[in-house]
Amino acid sequence: MAYKLLVVDDNKDIVDTLQRRLTKEGYEVSVAYDGEEALQKVKEADPDIILLDLMMPKLNGFEVLKEVREKFKHKWRPIIIISARDELESMQKCYSMEADHYLTKPCSIENILQGIRTMISLLSARIKD
Repeated sequence: MAYKLLVVDDNKDIVDTLQRRLTKEGYEVSVAYDGEEALQKVKEADPDIILLDLMMPKLNGFEVLKEVREKFKHKWRPIIIISARDELESMQKCYSMEADHYLTKPCSIENILQGIRTMISLLSARIKD
């Protein structure tokens, strides 16, 4: 079974790079370029894991995180924040809003892949409970 990932970032180059690499790694990848599109894709694609930028148009990443946690409670899905915001306040805010992991841009694809693998192991453990 290929895990479904949603990549959300308003930077097309970042999205394209992640989509190519994650697809090559065997994941099924959907993309969104703003917060509103992200929420629509969560509804349509039902991703297992979301990679979410914070600074985006329409709805920012904090708003998307809040909406996903409130409106899609029926399924736990890990959310990995990947943001250029490196201040402690942003990280604390995301974790208090139930983000599962936080990576600061620029970060390597290997760090992103390790975060995804960690979240997959948590998904597997959670399904067994």
